[in-house]
Amino acid sequence: MTAPHEFSALDQYRLLQRGELGVVELTQHYLDRIGARDGELGAFFTVTAERALERARHVEMHVPRSTRLWGMPFADKDLWRREGVRTTFGSRAFANFVPEASDELPGVLDEAGGISLGKTATPEFGMTSHSETLLAPPARNPWNLDLGPGGSSGGAAAAVSAGLLPFAPGSDGGGSIRIPAAACGLVGIKPSRGRVPALSGIDALGGLPVAGPIARSVVDAAFLLDGMIGRRGSVIDDHFALRAPSEDDGDFLGFAIRGEGRFQIGVCVDSPWSSSHELVIDPEITAVLADTVALLSALDHGIEEVGLEPAPEYGSAFTTVWQAGAAQIRIESGAPIEAEADADADGDVEPLTRWLRRRGRELTAVQLAQALAELSRFERRTIDRFSGFDAVLTPTLALLPRPIGWYDAADPERNFAQQVEYSPFSSYVNAAGLPAITLPVGTSSDSLPIGMQLIGRPGGESVLLSIARQLERRLRWEEKHPPIWS
Repeated sequence: MTAPHEFSALDQYRLLQRGELGVVELTQHYLDRIGARDGELGAFFTVTAERALERARHVEMHVPRSTRLWGMPFADKDLWRREGVRTTFGSRAFANFVPEASDELPGVLDEAGGISLGKTATPEFGMTSHSETLLAPPARNPWNLDLGPGGSSGGAAAAVSAGLLPFAPGSDGGGSIRIPAAACGLVGIKPSRGRVPALSGIDALGGLPVAGPIARSVVDAAFLLDGMIGRRGSVIDDHFALRAPSEDDGDFLGFAIRGEGRFQIGVCVDSPWSSSHELVIDPEITAVLADTVALLSALDHGIEEVGLEPAPEYGSAFTTVWQAGAAQIRIESGAPIEAEADADADGDVEPLTRWLRRRGRELTAVQLAQALAELSRFERRTIDRFSGFDAVLTPTLALLPRPIGWYDAADPERNFAQQVEYSPFSSYVNAAGLPAITLPVGTSSDSLPIGMQLIGRPGGESVLLSIARQLERRLRWEEKHPPIWS
């Protein structure tokens, strides 16, 4: 008999809708898998089993089946508060913090009928491309437990890849959805700025962080994305006059299921970080990129190489904005995670966080204004450069998944540089506010997944889903699973 986790997320939802699978039954199934496997994986910081089962009973009896995620288990990334549930932000400074109110995104997922099973692992304040923290043992990659799953949504990706969740929401300020999705053989979507109102990027410094889905397939990722967007009736619950461009407000699931169209695709291996860092792409990733180009060509898409305009100030500008964002973090227990910078002690934070915060506090208003202006200019140049293409293909990562302990824990500047070397193709998509999707398209000689990234036009998620689904139909990667799956 097929176990529930072996079905796609959408098929699980359909089974729930038909009454062939119970909401409590599905919730218990995933809780059992977490209990049996997460000890070696470290994907969760907190599991809320009793609360999840109580919620499942409530959903089954009282929540309309028409809600978009009715009865579907997920988990909150531990950067988001959930009322009454320990929320650590990946930091020892908040090891025992229990918020009295929830952040908006967990509420949107609840309104969609979802059931949170707990909190997934994340590095301290989500500031890194790995998921190692002094708070807890590191999250591990299901494909090889000696390797990391990437970050900062590393726990979420590890859980989905290992079949401990059907899908999971993540957040992405510089690659934090796409990096772990690629490392763990998953699909991850970084939506356009403004697409998901609950975490839109519009009200954030530099417009960088947005929320998006991590899933085992393109269809499942679109399914969760629709649930994350949030609607009042049929109208998207936008919070700002500025919003993501879109041809319509229809569901993305339809585009992913159909997977139709022929498009003009650019191929780019440039990174704006190359002006400030020595970047090397692993030859195995380069080979998979070539295979992907050949497959796209065989699918009758137009293919053309494209490069980025030189951006010698990008690295400095992005680093300045990242440091300024860290400077806003309050360490006083129970204080808001985003608030006016204070002079509290740095004793409980890790070296990288301490370095980022102190550098951020040394910045002048003029320096920050100049950095923000540079990122804005970069956004305009990049959108113009890519305007002749429906999508642009890049590697998701420059290197294969990194071993646990590879990142320098003592030297924060070296740690930051290593993050750039690992993932030089992700942060500039955030700076430009563009949508992007990563999906697994190949494997290394050690059977590790290799992902490729498609970057879209502003508001172009539907095209990305269509192209990605065409690739997925040929590759059938969603049928492959890591050793820990069984």
